[in-house]
Amino acid sequence: MRVAVTGTHDTNTTPGSRAADATSPGGRRLRIALVTPMLPVPYDQTRGRYIHETARSLAQLADVRVFFQSLRYPNLPLLRPRSFLYADVPADYRLDGVDVEAFSYPAVPVVSRMLNGHVGGWVLQPRVKAYAPDLVLAYWVYPDGYAAVRVARSLGVPCVVGALGSDIHVRSGLNVYMTRKTIGQADALLTVSEAMRHTAIDDFGARPERVHTIVNGFNTAVFRPGCQREARAELGLPEQGRYIVYVGRFVEAKGLLELVNAFSQLAQDDPAVRLVLIGDGVMRDGLLARVAASGLSERVLVPGGLAPLEVARWIRASDVLTLPSWSEGYPNVVVEAVACGRPVVATDVGGTAEIVNPSNGILVPPRDAGQLQRALREALDRHWDHDDIAAKMKRSWDDVARETLAVCESAVAAHRRG
Repeated sequence: MRVAVTGTHDTNTTPGSRAADATSPGGRRLRIALVTPMLPVPYDQTRGRYIHETARSLAQLADVRVFFQSLRYPNLPLLRPRSFLYADVPADYRLDGVDVEAFSYPAVPVVSRMLNGHVGGWVLQPRVKAYAPDLVLAYWVYPDGYAAVRVARSLGVPCVVGALGSDIHVRSGLNVYMTRKTIGQADALLTVSEAMRHTAIDDFGARPERVHTIVNGFNTAVFRPGCQREARAELGLPEQGRYIVYVGRFVEAKGLLELVNAFSQLAQDDPAVRLVLIGDGVMRDGLLARVAASGLSERVLVPGGLAPLEVARWIRASDVLTLPSWSEGYPNVVVEAVACGRPVVATDVGGTAEIVNPSNGILVPPRDAGQLQRALREALDRHWDHDDIAAKMKRSWDDVARETLAVCESAVAAHRRG
């Protein structure tokens, strides 16, 4: 079975209209062990938000326990990760609407990469065994998907692995080998865009009949159209002004240097334009230094990492959202911006072109500050039909959960048939 959706159908549901709960062979609700290293944490609230939302909706249809496993690095400066924000996740970690068990296992950057999947599996196995699931569902191909496949095989249950973006698109060295091995052993692979589906098949040898595209949804109660004037008043912003908003991690691969360069050119000719950078990351200090060196500190706002309600308010206050990434899966912030009725300027990478079209935004090539600057200027100057933009984005996390569950049910049924 292949599930393929475009993310534009009006398929929202209310709790009373949800599909019947999934059942296991014994007649009870399907029991799913969801394994992932990606969930919102205090120091990075945007991390893994789509997995949190999927798990929360999936838990309405099946019994779900989330096994939140993370790498634990030595407490030495030279042996800590430098490419992403890192802090230990406490064992008492809790998350709204989700039954979650948090734990970690030891690792050393680069050195332990080949072993992380094996060690992760050893630590995960007794926890999942005690839960006794009908199926293991893992998000993030390696090392977590690999660990999940090993555990599922040891318990005699099927395993579905979900790929999210850079765990397919940004692989090199040993990670390529281990990613291909994980994909080859999984009972089914979920991808968040058709572009990623083709990458999994063409570059990693995935069997087409086992790859299912299930694009992300959005929280329909949070990301919705609203009055720009009211949003600006709530944020203490002047009614006048032209605001460009970025939401995401502060890392080079998100195209932030190109964005600052493009904004510098815009700012020379347009005194009303402002840039808002929402998020955090290892690049924060360097990014702010670059902004200061350009003399733009008063025109660049950095409110930090924010919860979804605040992110939605900033998007509604904006004139355009931008995401100039070098690589993406199916960027949820673009979905959320469109759901709020705001146009998008983004790079044509991954599944972004499956969201952005001439009626709601402009696509540009990655790593090109000049074209990004011209597209931002065009987006700021163009008249957009905000209501029409929002009206075409109706996909909820309940839709994602139902389609995910359908793949899980098929995997369980196929496993029973041998």
